[in-house]
Amino acid sequence: MSTLARSSAALRNWAHPADDAIELSRLEARLPPLLSVIAGMVDLTGFFTLGHIFTAHITGNLVVAAAAAVQGGPFNLAQALAIPVFMLALAVVWLIAQASRRTGPGLARLLLLVQFLLLAAILLFSVTTRVSTDPRGLTAGIAVMIAVSAMACQYALLRLAIPGAISTAVMTGNLTNTVLSLMDLLSKHRLLPVDAGRLRRSLHLLFGFLLGCVVSACAVFMMGDWAWSLPVALAAVAIAIR
Repeated sequence: MSTLARSSAALRNWAHPADDAIELSRLEARLPPLLSVIAGMVDLTGFFTLGHIFTAHITGNLVVAAAAAVQGGPFNLAQALAIPVFMLALAVVWLIAQASRRTGPGLARLLLLVQFLLLAAILLFSVTTRVSTDPRGLTAGIAVMIAVSAMACQYALLRLAIPGAISTAVMTGNLTNTVLSLMDLLSKHRLLPVDAGRLRRSLHLLFGFLLGCVVSACAVFMMGDWAWSLPVALAAVAIAIR
């Protein structure tokens, strides 16, 4: 191989990681706010149409199930299964990532596609079986597991492909960051390191999740099971983000 050819190959190898780093930085800035809207939509649509089960705030199902057990209320098997199914879905997403040999933006695009397919499956399944007419039935339970798997894919996507991003579904942490950062900004004696960017990102995610909840509440009222079409559409937009 000539010196010129070796130099060209080395330049290409150097350019690809640099390009990936730039694209990853852009995804970290643009993708989480959109994913937070999707998470809000999935959580609220699932809660209203699938028997009051949290499909994004998975651990919230433990509270609801424990309260029902103590008060002697009706037991919903889907609430008990949500957490182990979430764990299993995380493991499957990890295996997909491992088998793909992708990292960074390439892996993010792959997992965004997986999430889109899962959300599209919920839409088709919900519309064809009309799960909202029997929110505690078997079909609703199946839809819950698909929704939980879609959210597991979103959690894993951020951890595996965009590790610098803030969580798009666990709003307690984002609310904590926002309030403490605001208090610090108003004080003369700061307790936290100055990070205006993190405060801005936390606010964007909080408002995004709230927006997703509000829009989905209206959509469920007007569209019923077709409300699932909204997170599906946004998931398609997320794939197109560059």
